[in-house]
Amino acid sequence: MENKKSRGRQKIPMKKIEKQDDLYASFSKRRLGLHKKASDLVFECDVDIGMIYFSPKGKPFSFFHPNVDAVISRFQNLDMEFSESALLVTAGNQEKVNELKNRLDELEIIEDIAIAKKKSYDDVIEARKRGWWESIEQLNASEVTKFEAWMDIIIFNMQNHLNELKNGASSS
Repeated sequence: MENKKSRGRQKIPMKKIEKQDDLYASFSKRRLGLHKKASDLVFECDVDIGMIYFSPKGKPFSFFHPNVDAVISRFQNLDMEFSESALLVTAGNQEKVNELKNRLDELEIIEDIAIAKKKSYDDVIEARKRGWWESIEQLNASEVTKFEAWMDIIIFNMQNHLNELKNGASSS
């Protein structure tokens, strides 16, 4: 293994953060993490959940599913049966959560594809800098296949452009 530049993930002892800017930044990050964990819990386990907490500046934040009234009513009376309208509201909220979760999953897939494309383009640009004659000998089988497909696309585009130029010249 090469020389490590960092010590990796280290356990950080729990203590109050003294610096105000660090405190606000840490609260903000942890708040988002807490909301994500709560929404995952709702989605995966189909539970009702309610949280209320205050920021270091005193600003209130909350997370309730399906809604505030349902969670508080259920907390006050565990044996309570929900009314027809409350069940409809809950079902509607759950459907919205599922739609948003599915859309988020789609966007994450699109992001992964975009990252892979960018890496591929960066690799091509790096190969261009080295010169294809220097870098082609260092490619493995899948990289050669990608390079060949890239070259085919370039040839196809150049032929189309040449045909367009010929057609434009012959028509004038």
